[in-house]
Amino acid sequence: MVAGRFARKRDHAKESPDHRIFDALQNTTSFLIVEIGEHVSIALMDILQQLGLALGFATLSGLNLYLTVFVAGLAIRFDWVNLAAAHESLGILGDPWIIGVAGALFFIEFFADKIPWIDSAWDVLHTIIRPMGGIFLALNALGELDPAMSVVAGLLAGGASLASHSLKAGSRLLINLSPEPVSNAIASVGEDGLVLGGLGLMAVAPAIGFFVFLIFGVLAVVIVTKLWGTIIRGITALRNRFGAKVSVS
Repeated sequence: MVAGRFARKRDHAKESPDHRIFDALQNTTSFLIVEIGEHVSIALMDILQQLGLALGFATLSGLNLYLTVFVAGLAIRFDWVNLAAAHESLGILGDPWIIGVAGALFFIEFFADKIPWIDSAWDVLHTIIRPMGGIFLALNALGELDPAMSVVAGLLAGGASLASHSLKAGSRLLINLSPEPVSNAIASVGEDGLVLGGLGLMAVAPAIGFFVFLIFGVLAVVIVTKLWGTIIRGITALRNRFGAKVSVS
């Protein structure tokens, strides 16, 4: 029995180096997996944050371009937010001239957006302006891109802006078809609140904002598609109303 015990000890001694090598390899592999996972998570989070800012600017511009630029410019100008190196191009929004012009235009829109039918006429004028502004802001949020990717990003940003703009303009036409004017002011204040809340979300959690704005965009497309017939009827009423005024004058 003593001889057998010594034999097992010798066998264990022979196997120990192999076990140590296996344990070392296992620990190294586990360490590499954890490190790679952390780097991938950081890279994915950076991408989601960048996409969240771009999609957020595009979506909010479709609702109220001037308020979006005005508030973002103030936040940058007075260091309410710290721009990362990848978003340095957004620093242009902090220029006093841009803040002043955006503020003046928002002041006009603040009142025009609450008057029945004037709000819809204002929306028609901004059918191109808002998506173009959304494209500009989104591309600046994404930073330097390959030319082909810039075109793709611009198209997607323009689509997101157009979707939110269509939802806003379409809902206003539906409201204007109703007899009471109070809902125009309520809708306008609600839209401004959405813009401010969206900007706050972009500043605090842009990665979460990406999914929120994505869901909002999908819902906007679905709602506008469902109500397209009614929206066309509202556009006809808008044309008849302002066309009649022009012909009388």
